[in-house]
Amino acid sequence: MQSALRLVYPPRCTVCGGLVETDFGLCGPCWRDTPFISGQVCNLCGTPLPPGPDAPDDLLTCDDCLAVPRPWDAGRAALRYSGNGRKLVLALKHGDRHDMVRPAAVWMARAAKPLLRPDTLIAPVPLHWMRLLSRRYNQAALLARAVAGQTGRPHCPDLLIRPRATPSLGGLGRDARFATLEGTIRVHPRRRMRIAGRHILLVDDVMTSGATFSAATEACLAAGAAGVDILVLARAAKDP
Repeated sequence: MQSALRLVYPPRCTVCGGLVETDFGLCGPCWRDTPFISGQVCNLCGTPLPPGPDAPDDLLTCDDCLAVPRPWDAGRAALRYSGNGRKLVLALKHGDRHDMVRPAAVWMARAAKPLLRPDTLIAPVPLHWMRLLSRRYNQAALLARAVAGQTGRPHCPDLLIRPRATPSLGGLGRDARFATLEGTIRVHPRRRMRIAGRHILLVDDVMTSGATFSAATEACLAAGAAGVDILVLARAAKDP
């Protein structure tokens, strides 16, 4: 049966649709052109840093994170939000490409290894119910569940809620983004027992200014979390 299915539906590259050997993979050219993050990275957001003298990972910080205080402890990203990285994020977010979740979770779990603790609880950045209704799914929740499966850590899909709708952040500057999102994310009243004293790993598809993650982190810390880390599929940042 599997052989027959492969004849009818051969594996396709997740980005370009070309033929590949295994499901949920990338062809050679797309793998080469996908901006995976490796080497030295900012410990707070995962953006790649220019090669330099060796230093402890927790001391490496990008210019953005030096300029804007981050309430979380550490962060990682699998891709840069450019080229194929941008295509993957937009296809998942707006193109109903749920098939991208599986390979994305593998890449994200690899990036998250330095952040994982025995008591880590994985949770997605929430959507307001009106946005969820129009989009029909929360891509961050899909990624969080898959990353939990890859890492063997528990996850709570509704740990955080977004009771107040906010306008789209597209086109807003950094300060406006932070002002718009301040106080808009809260811990679900029925999930507070799961958060107290634990380390939380917040998951989203992309990080730009960090305003959403800041609001989510502050909600977790206010509810008694021992610490918060962040993980994204792609980080919007300048090339190193």
